[in-house]
Amino acid sequence: MTEPTNTEPAGVDHAAMEFVTELGASMIQAGTAVSDVQESLLLVAEGLGLADPDVLVLPTAVLMQVGNGARARSRMSSFHRSGLRLDQISTLDELTRHAEYGQVEAADGLRRLRAIAKAPPPMPFWVRIVGMGVLSTGFALVLQPTRIGLLVAFVLGLAIGVLRVLELAQLQIALPVLATFGVSIVVFEVAAHYGGENPVRMLIPPLVLFLPGAALTTGTMELAAGDTVSGASRLVEGVVNLLLLAFGIVAAAQVVRLPAAELLDHPIQRLGWVTPLIGLVVITLGHYLHNCAPIRWIGWIFLVSCVAFAAQAAGAQLVSAELSGFFGAVAMTPLIIWLSDRPEGPPKMTLFLPAFWLLVPGATGLIGVTQAVGTHGVGDFSETAVTVASIALGTLIGAAFWNASHDVASYTRRRIRTVLSDRD
Repeated sequence: MTEPTNTEPAGVDHAAMEFVTELGASMIQAGTAVSDVQESLLLVAEGLGLADPDVLVLPTAVLMQVGNGARARSRMSSFHRSGLRLDQISTLDELTRHAEYGQVEAADGLRRLRAIAKAPPPMPFWVRIVGMGVLSTGFALVLQPTRIGLLVAFVLGLAIGVLRVLELAQLQIALPVLATFGVSIVVFEVAAHYGGENPVRMLIPPLVLFLPGAALTTGTMELAAGDTVSGASRLVEGVVNLLLLAFGIVAAAQVVRLPAAELLDHPIQRLGWVTPLIGLVVITLGHYLHNCAPIRWIGWIFLVSCVAFAAQAAGAQLVSAELSGFFGAVAMTPLIIWLSDRPEGPPKMTLFLPAFWLLVPGATGLIGVTQAVGTHGVGDFSETAVTVASIALGTLIGAAFWNASHDVASYTRRRIRTVLSDRD
């Protein structure tokens, strides 16, 4: 994060403005939509006693102004977007809730923010590596449940876990492409020599954390909410990441001379109907071990995953696979909002991120883009767009449904209290 700039004169609370802008930067890095960030920052600013606060949230900067006219003063924090672990998101959410109620002093808030950013993973490095193998196996149980697919997913998951745990700064930009190329080479060789079926789906589980499903979906939601700059930025970032990952896959296919027909997707279900449920348990365990999800939220992550997957499966039977994400998003969003609104509830993003990975808009998009690039087709791009848009629309409708039902319930309670008081 770069040093914030400020133009406050003496008498303006420097620490308070710095805390608000840096808090906004951290929330963006956690994947929070800009409208939610802006709403929270205004509450925090009011709680800190800043006069006439106004906040502008951008994809890589947060700008704050206090006061009006010639007495207005501003401060900006710019940053490079990077993800936070689930344990960091949880701690950040706790700090944000307290700050919204005016329970955090600016200096203490800054100290806690910087401690969150520098916090080491609560799990030993070898546990996180094994956890990535477990997570990859869980997604294989959902996406490609064959015996050889599970074995390949676990082994390659361990390899990707090593790369993620090492956090090589010089390779962070190129790491997704290099990892995709290496994983694809292994998967295609296994498919050629050991009878692995549907290789394009076999290579998704180890790469699942590189997939920009949440960025694509959140970007679409922000565009729908009128946050054009942030929404367009996330969408462009997500699409470019998909293209880069697809390039790694297609390049590997060229190296091993894989026939273009092998890049077509043919889903396989070999291990029985109970396999997806086992996969959800394994995925939740993987989030705990690798993504460091706090143990107190594990049950809620599993519950949301079950609801999202069940609704998505029902949607696939009722309509189509491309639109099934709509049903999963509609079902999970009110549940997530209800849980996060409880006084001691889990943070929204600790539930939304695992759910987005499970709905696999990024996985579906990667398969579609790979097929389009590798087989010179064009139809799959439209399927990718429909999949992402359906999940975003489902999330918006789910949130609107919850807000409307909450308003109706509040109005009903007020009317009942009024009637009872009139009788008395």
